[in-house]
Amino acid sequence: MVGVLTLAALALAGIAHAEEKLAFVDIQRALNDCRNGKTAKAEFKVRLQRVQSQLQQEQGEVQSLKDQIEKKGSLMQPDQRSNVENEYAKKLRDFQADYKTSSDELQERDKEMTGAIVRDLATVVRQIGQREGYTMVMEKGGLLWANASIDITDQVIRAYDAMNVRPGALGAEAAGGAGRAEGFASGRAPRGEPPADAESGRSTISK
Repeated sequence: MVGVLTLAALALAGIAHAEEKLAFVDIQRALNDCRNGKTAKAEFKVRLQRVQSQLQQEQGEVQSLKDQIEKKGSLMQPDQRSNVENEYAKKLRDFQADYKTSSDELQERDKEMTGAIVRDLATVVRQIGQREGYTMVMEKGGLLWANASIDITDQVIRAYDAMNVRPGALGAEAAGGAGRAEGFASGRAPRGEPPADAESGRSTISK
C-alpha cells in the first residue's frame, strides 16, 4: 500500500513538473538592444561627451594657472602673484563644483531613463508571461545556469519595439510590478532575488 502511494505521489509530482513553463530575460541586453534603449544610450553619450569637453577645458585653464605660479611665481610682483593665485583658486573651486554637478546630473539622467525603460520591459515580460502561460519568468542575473532555449529576451525586445512607445509610457500599466522593475533599475533586488546586473549591481544605459 505504501509502495502504491509512493508511486502515485511521484506520478503527480512528475505531472506538476511537466506543466511548469519557465523562461528568463536578460534585462541589461534588452535595455541595450531595444529601440528606446539605443536612442537613450546615444543621447547619453552625446551629453557625456559635451560635459567631458567642458570639464577638460576648465581643467586645462586650472592647470595652466598652476604651472604659471610654479614656474614664474618667484619672478612675479607680489600683487601680480596674488592675483594669479586668487584666479587659480577660483577656477579650481569652479571646476570642482562643475565636476560634481555634472556627475550628479549624468547619474540622475541615467537612473531616470534606465528606470523608465526597465519598467516598460517589466510590463512586456508580464504580458508575455500571462499570454503564453509561463509559470515564472526569471532575470538572467539571478541564475547560475539555464538552457538558452528558455531565453525570451529577443521576444521581449521585439514586442516592446513593436509598441513604438516613448520610454516610461507603459509604466502606469506596470503598477502591479513596479517593485520588481524598480529593483532592476536601482540595483535593489526584489525580495529574494539578486540585482539585474550581478557585476555592477544594476542595469544602466551608460554601459
